[in-house]
Amino acid sequence: MGGVAAACLRSGDKVYGSEPDLYEPMKSYLASMGVIVQPRFDPDAMLAARPDMVVVGNAVSRGNPELEAAMNARLNLVSLPQLVRSQLIARNTSVVITGTHGKTTTTSIAAWLLELAGFQPGFLIGGVPGNFDVSCRPASPPEDIFVSEGDEYDSAFFDKRSKFIHYRPDIAVINNLEFDHSDIFDSLNDVKRTFRHFVRLVPENGLILASHGDANVNDVLESDAHAPIQTFGIHPSAFWSASIKSRGQEATQFTVKRQDKEFGSFSLPMPGEHNVRNALAAIAVSAHLGARSSDLQNGLSKFIPPKRRLETVGTWLGATVVEDFAHHPTAIKATIQTLRQMYPGRRLIVAFEPRSNTTTRRVFQQELTDALLDADGVVLGALDRPHRYADRERLDTDLLVSALKSASRMAWSISIEDGLQPGWGEQVADVLRDWIKPGDVLAVLTNGDFGGLRSLIKKECTND
Repeated sequence: MGGVAAACLRSGDKVYGSEPDLYEPMKSYLASMGVIVQPRFDPDAMLAARPDMVVVGNAVSRGNPELEAAMNARLNLVSLPQLVRSQLIARNTSVVITGTHGKTTTTSIAAWLLELAGFQPGFLIGGVPGNFDVSCRPASPPEDIFVSEGDEYDSAFFDKRSKFIHYRPDIAVINNLEFDHSDIFDSLNDVKRTFRHFVRLVPENGLILASHGDANVNDVLESDAHAPIQTFGIHPSAFWSASIKSRGQEATQFTVKRQDKEFGSFSLPMPGEHNVRNALAAIAVSAHLGARSSDLQNGLSKFIPPKRRLETVGTWLGATVVEDFAHHPTAIKATIQTLRQMYPGRRLIVAFEPRSNTTTRRVFQQELTDALLDADGVVLGALDRPHRYADRERLDTDLLVSALKSASRMAWSISIEDGLQPGWGEQVADVLRDWIKPGDVLAVLTNGDFGGLRSLIKKECTND
């Protein structure tokens, strides 16, 4: 929503928005772009602006005072994906990056590689990219390519289809496919169903780039793909194959083959095997659109990761602090494994805030336990809006802590009651102050502010 709002403003539109819970880094980004965001929903102010179009975010539901006023006034309501399709994708070549994990990073890499290769793509990135000063912009001629982060989450209260259904893909990337978003999908088969609908949209003269060896992706493509398929992965039998040569804290070196033929050697300024796969997908997209290997090698070496993707923010209490958005158990496990590679021999403390609609429920009780077992210590933040669920449906943080302690890990969780209090992150900080020793690594995993913990740590951090 924020990126598209800024893109519309830069295109000459007047843009207003309302959001009581706007978090960093989007809050500062919108302010720098000049987008006016009201910190409350004010129907009188919205009607006074006399908007030609009201873009309804998928977090807005009936009962919202601005929505009700807009409906009563018969204003033109559209979902965000509808706006993206009509105003930004239109008849451009549409590249859509999908998957349960890695969408933001892959979209950021693809947009940057195409930029340095001279294509001047438009893009929609669901975060704040490192190489651009905007997260969304229109495509530029003559190539007219638009790269979208294709989210499988629903479009709006009046349109429960996945956002990516609106994005008319010519080139579709499927990074991976797992169960997530339990508030809108009932099962893995339900998630597969929306991906089936998505791949049916790719024309015969388009391309599907699919993660090699992902059984769920294969199942979808086997019955529903009508476009050519190229696989990518860290496996010699993939159409696009990467071979990792060296791993470091700051960069990963790897070589790429296309159909068993050498394509080039690359340096990715990010750690982690999962990020090599993300980069490989972006390389495949760019090469298919005509980019040269030499341009892609140059572009990838200059890539700057999006904010809060394995981002080192400084030193706190002698520990190196790293932030990441990981919330799904698979992503958490990959993040922890990558940190182990980056900081071998150092003690790893993970602070995880269960904020997504899936991780606040008991859907991944065992999977979260298994993922967090790879850490030396775990502190669990407050469940987001816990009283939405009955006790038997809610993630049992006490049980999770007990399982971790049984495996000889340090573990602690804030109580449901304390987690409802303002500034509960200070209580988490007190626990961390007792635990942390100089030389430790602290990973803060959240898409919010962790009850103020993130802000507190950043305030007290040093950058030595």
